[in-house]
Amino acid sequence: MANSESIAREMVDAINRNDMSRYRQLLHPDYSYRGGDGQVQRGQDAGVAIVQMYRTAFPDDMALDVQHIHTAGDTAIIEFIGKGTHRGELAGIAPTGRRIELPVITVLEMRDGKVHSEREYMDSAYLMQQLGVMPAPATA
Repeated sequence: MANSESIAREMVDAINRNDMSRYRQLLHPDYSYRGGDGQVQRGQDAGVAIVQMYRTAFPDDMALDVQHIHTAGDTAIIEFIGKGTHRGELAGIAPTGRRIELPVITVLEMRDGKVHSEREYMDSAYLMQQLGVMPAPATA
């Protein structure tokens, strides 16, 4: 059975290659995803749809640049920088042409050699600031 780090790396590689067939194969049939809004989405189709949403928004140069992968048993924590140029719609936001670099942490729990659950943490306000649709906070 593959270990949690190798599954995590393969998942990132599939996303970076835009290989949704392989990405789907890495997701457990009972896969669940919880993003920053706290909403839980379930199923392999939901996982693929989330990646495709970002692929649509950053179609030309989207990349996940892994900084660290930490593991403990069947859990992998991936720290990465999501990078890309906003050339497609993202959650109702028209393309801005701006380049973003966003630190993200995702926690993966494995079952049966596949990603069973994923919890992702990012600063959405920082993303909106980079896209130019939200002002940066005032400094003291």
